[in-house]
Amino acid sequence: MPAVNDALARLAAAADDPGAAPDAADLEAVLASADAELMDVVAAAARLRFRHFGNTVKLNYLVNLKSGLCPEDCGYCSQRLGSKADVLKYTWLSPEQAAEQAAAGVAGGASRVCLVASGRGPTDMDVERVGKTIAAVKDAAPGVEVCACLGLLKGGQAERLAELGADAYNHNLNTAEEAYAEICSTHTFADRVDTVDAAHGAGLSPCSGLIAGMGESDADLVSVALGLRELHVDSIPVNFLLPFDGTPLEGTWELDPRRCLRILAMVRLANPAAEVRLAAGREVHLRQMQSLALQIVNSIFLGDYLTSEGQAAKDDLALIADAGLVPLGLESAPEAVRTAVRPRRRGAGTEVAPNA
Repeated sequence: MPAVNDALARLAAAADDPGAAPDAADLEAVLASADAELMDVVAAAARLRFRHFGNTVKLNYLVNLKSGLCPEDCGYCSQRLGSKADVLKYTWLSPEQAAEQAAAGVAGGASRVCLVASGRGPTDMDVERVGKTIAAVKDAAPGVEVCACLGLLKGGQAERLAELGADAYNHNLNTAEEAYAEICSTHTFADRVDTVDAAHGAGLSPCSGLIAGMGESDADLVSVALGLRELHVDSIPVNFLLPFDGTPLEGTWELDPRRCLRILAMVRLANPAAEVRLAAGREVHLRQMQSLALQIVNSIFLGDYLTSEGQAAKDDLALIADAGLVPLGLESAPEAVRTAVRPRRRGAGTEVAPNA
């Protein structure tokens, strides 16, 4: 394993050379770095983040159009076949209901709305239904981007979504090809690649990412990061496993904040100019280090996720303001949070128990 500072130097040089690609061993060295080297890793990734995106943060907002009861058996998913997870289950929202939900995110500062539906993939009728929802969202919020996430696409569906106004399509690779059969048996890694390629070929902005914390190796994480690079995806959501009770991965807690930062940095160093998005699980696994993660990523989901709750949107905006960053589309940073000074009324000199 190369020394991390040497690896970071080579990765920086590769980022400066359009004809060069990052070396897998150097990316694995980033994941294996010691705690004493963590700030060097973060700084190397941050330089690329600020070079390509300045001090902006793109805010994305999820609307779950159809929740639960999916026929696929992805082991990480609370909506999977046979899931006993206590999550919401409902059929398709109407276009008006979806537009109302999306409006809340746009009001909070989101510039992209992600329309997601559980299931293996859409029927042609589903595509038309989503087209009406896209129109309703854009009528209510002119200028907002819409990303569709409907599962595996069949022939012509990507092109039809583009005609109906979709700007992007999300379909995550989730893990390395070598490890994919360990998390799903009802479709293949190649099926996912085909859908990302179809979206790209139809002129939709390709969005594809990964889930960390499922038992994968460092080599698996590097493999999927480089696979996303080879697919030329525009945006990469990095999710951290939420091990819902009632799923095969319940009780799987492999991540800590430092590990999450290394993973984010590795993805950034592998894909210097991609939009790297801090996605599900950030509140649970990064905790107080979310603000440091914003030095690496340039995009986050605002508010809640598909089947889990996120932190309040106002707290996300405060996090961004404290980091000196600006939501994409705004001319200036959100107003800084000012908390009133609270005189001590407990502990020494009082009859009240101390704050300890």
